[in-house]
Amino acid sequence: MARKSILVVDDEKPQRDILQEILTSAGYDVTSAASGEAALKFAKDRNFDLALTDLMMTGMDGIELLQQLLALDSSIIVLLLTAHGTIDSAKEALRRGAFDYLQKPFERDALLGTIKRALGNLDKIDVEIISASPKMEAVKKMILKVARSSSTVLIRGESGTGKELIARAIHNQSPRSSEMFQAVNCAAINENLLESELFGHEKGSFTGAHVDKKGLFEVADRGTLFLDEIAELDVSMQAKLLRALQERRVRRVGGTYEIPVDVRVIAATNRDLRAMVGDGRFRDDLYYRLNVLSVDVPPLRERREDIPVLIDYFLKKHTRNTSRLVKGLTTETRRILQDYGWPGNVRQLESAIERAILLCEGDMVIPDDLPTEVRQESRTAATGGFKLPPEGISFEEVEKNLILQAMDQTDYNITKAAKLLGLSFRTLQYRLEKFGIKKNDGKEAGEE
Repeated sequence: MARKSILVVDDEKPQRDILQEILTSAGYDVTSAASGEAALKFAKDRNFDLALTDLMMTGMDGIELLQQLLALDSSIIVLLLTAHGTIDSAKEALRRGAFDYLQKPFERDALLGTIKRALGNLDKIDVEIISASPKMEAVKKMILKVARSSSTVLIRGESGTGKELIARAIHNQSPRSSEMFQAVNCAAINENLLESELFGHEKGSFTGAHVDKKGLFEVADRGTLFLDEIAELDVSMQAKLLRALQERRVRRVGGTYEIPVDVRVIAATNRDLRAMVGDGRFRDDLYYRLNVLSVDVPPLRERREDIPVLIDYFLKKHTRNTSRLVKGLTTETRRILQDYGWPGNVRQLESAIERAILLCEGDMVIPDDLPTEVRQESRTAATGGFKLPPEGISFEEVEKNLILQAMDQTDYNITKAAKLLGLSFRTLQYRLEKFGIKKNDGKEAGEE
């Protein structure tokens, strides 16, 4: 696991040096700045896991620095150091997004303990969410930030990116972690039954309602309710959900009274809700109620650094689950998996690895064990995206056209054109003579 990086900000050099010595000796990668302005310059050039800043400084103070750091990197964890007389300001910083504050003079163990608590939560998420890319590291830090509140969260990302995994991580890092986490796929339940699923029903309220039933809002009381595929709610359900979020009360189907609930709602979608609001397909008031805090999960094709670690994780997982004696993947198999576009994201990658393990006849997964679409895209990429048409082609005509393109791009310089085509000078010279290719002025192509 990489060393955590900390940005220390204090306008007093003795205090700055003490903090740097304590944190460096504790194994952290420390950068120190003598002012808020200097700290922002460092933060623009690199991503820090945590910033430790004095609250009262000449020039830019700790609260202003907090706001600007969060504007640069909304996932950074910020701790403040404050004197006794500035406790109220430190509490204001907490409301503005700081993780915690320490009162000066502080003890070494208290400082390291607070930092360990802040970054330790990040380590826990590292176990839950397998990644190696900067984009997913930013998502992990954002999880820590949104987990501390009870506000609604909207998770946006393509299908298969792991939105429910993100929701569970938020719940596990929140003060509600000891309570229930309930998940429901809004697209998987008939709209006539979804109201009962969410809000419950009274006995006899409809055919088949033989007993009273609690809805998920009641079941998840004091916990977290995850609403996946939120964009699939019809307009009437959108209105009922909005009321439940605003009033923190629900009424069962067929019920005559409202039941108070304390539920943190996390919603997820793979669609553009803002565009749906513009089209009138999603209520704007519900959108703003859900989008108090947001987490954007990048697709796998935009975080290719994660593919190798995910391959190894899924290989171990499914080898263990299937009791197959598979040791690993061949180099070519890994290359194909690394180069594939993964339109189905992490879910598709896991499915491909599980399938390959089941079909593998030896102790190493080979390309033929992979799904057809994965192998075919690799072959297409290897030929520059060219697909052979059913009616066939004239290979000589294709070759001639490629040579003409190369010669045009290099102003008929054989040496440069040969390099573009991956041919030797003599080979290209032979093909120019074979196809009778000359400059437009009729002169022979040149060497330089």
